[in-house]
Amino acid sequence: MAALHISDNDFQEKVLKNDKPVLVDFFATWCGPCKMAAPVLDKLADEFAGKVEIVKMDVDENPQTPGQFGVMSIPSVMMFKGGKVVDQKVGFGGEAGYKAMIDKALAGNV
Repeated sequence: MAALHISDNDFQEKVLKNDKPVLVDFFATWCGPCKMAAPVLDKLADEFAGKVEIVKMDVDENPQTPGQFGVMSIPSVMMFKGGKVVDQKVGFGGEAGYKAMIDKALAGNV
């Protein structure tokens, strides 16, 4: 189960109103570090299925939401919980970095 691709139109429903923590990867198809992050995030989507949602948003196709959350560099990964940003990492965070964000959100330490 790979990470789900979302758009500006379904961001509120899929992320802000979600009862689970949601890790959002703001990316672009031309971005090298984003391409490195993609398989890592897909793997974590499988590993944490049912506990955490992992979604991806293409910033070129969906400029509204990244602008709303101040995304200036990609990849930018944000952890949302209860409709709010509780953690974020700019640049390729690696599997350990992303996993730490997820573990922190699941433990309630955010």
